[in-house]
Amino acid sequence: MPERPLCFVIMPFGLKPDPGGGPEIDFDRIYRSAIAPGIEAAGLQPVRADEERVGGIIHKPMFERLLLCDYALVDLTTGNPNVFYEVGVRHAVRPSTTLAIFARGQQIPFDVNYVRALPYDLGERHNFGDDQAAALRQAIGERLQQLRQDAAGAAAVDSPLFQLLNDYQPPDIARLKTDVFRQRVAYASELKQRLAEARERRDVDALHTLEAGLGPVDSVEAGVFVDLFLSYRAVKSWQSMVDLYQRLPLELQRSAMLREQLGFAYNRLEQRDQALRVLQQLREEQGPSSETCGLIGRVYKDLWQQAVQAGEKLKGRGFLARAIEAYVEGFESDWRDAYPGINALTLLEIRGDEGSLQQKRRLLPVVRFAVTQRLRACEPDYWDHATLLELAVLEESEVEAYDQLTLALSRVREPWEPETTANNLALIRDARAGRGVQQPWLTEILQELESAAKS
Repeated sequence: MPERPLCFVIMPFGLKPDPGGGPEIDFDRIYRSAIAPGIEAAGLQPVRADEERVGGIIHKPMFERLLLCDYALVDLTTGNPNVFYEVGVRHAVRPSTTLAIFARGQQIPFDVNYVRALPYDLGERHNFGDDQAAALRQAIGERLQQLRQDAAGAAAVDSPLFQLLNDYQPPDIARLKTDVFRQRVAYASELKQRLAEARERRDVDALHTLEAGLGPVDSVEAGVFVDLFLSYRAVKSWQSMVDLYQRLPLELQRSAMLREQLGFAYNRLEQRDQALRVLQQLREEQGPSSETCGLIGRVYKDLWQQAVQAGEKLKGRGFLARAIEAYVEGFESDWRDAYPGINALTLLEIRGDEGSLQQKRRLLPVVRFAVTQRLRACEPDYWDHATLLELAVLEESEVEAYDQLTLALSRVREPWEPETTANNLALIRDARAGRGVQQPWLTEILQELESAAKS
């Protein structure tokens, strides 16, 4: 059976804000239900870009896929500058076989008529239901089949560069080692599958073996490195994360996401100074974000707990104040991300003075609104229900707390998730016990979370 031509897909991952101010857009759902099957219906093999997952880095394997894949599909919806750059690179070497799509109603910063872009509907509240998926799936299949016919007959040109310059000749793609490229694509796909299996088994030795077999770093896809880095996180191999970071290419080391996770790993290794150095430098360079500030807050929170255990109450009070400050800053930098908000609420409850409790009461409805808005726009995950569980505990709503516990436990992906929630709730329980408030139901919830963390 002949190999299917490759179709490179450049589009956002996961949930992304609507540039027009509407509900979030679930691009993974769009890919799974419409784009991938539409490409396959045209007799092509979809290959999805890793660029966004590695912090926007346009690395060597990205260029290889961009130039050597027989076809490309690009979603322009979010107006990402890297995407436009990549479209330009593609148009410089491929006179045809590039399909651009975009969601209707979005402000695209250039005239898409020049690139024969295909609009699609997101549906009510951007839920991208079955009707929208079927319509886009069919449209992509038909357009790509037309592109295949055009390419076979050297007919239509979709690159504005080739339309403008009659004598401009593309490079000889056949000489760019396309067979080797296809083997690399297959290898990367197989390696990611093996990483996923090792994560599922929580087999750190298998991950080390896979890392040892990667070869020179400049020949490895950035997406493979990221999968390996996060696989070590999933199995709690914090030192392996730090060691892997040291051998990453410089452009990957500069990625905000990997620097944040490096700080996370240092903190889990109890190297707090190193963690703060990495995270605070990132904050200074790129400004506050909910993720970076949330991780900084976590480091100060751990320092506070260490100080309290050492009997250094005054020092601990300072760390607690800095943790609250970091969490509040993270939440204020992005009101849609409830993670730093819920942590700020928890620490305000723990501090327990009248001013802190008043601040908690002011902030709590905003955090609840952030979680509620997210739940309306997407399929809830563990952290959504864990946040609602903590909010219920903070409001002392026993019935809702049990309801959210049940939902959270059904969505656990990694053992550190319920462990983190249990640690937070234990702090609340102990703080209330110190004020003479006993809540046996909260202890039962803690036991369920601790049991899930060990399974």
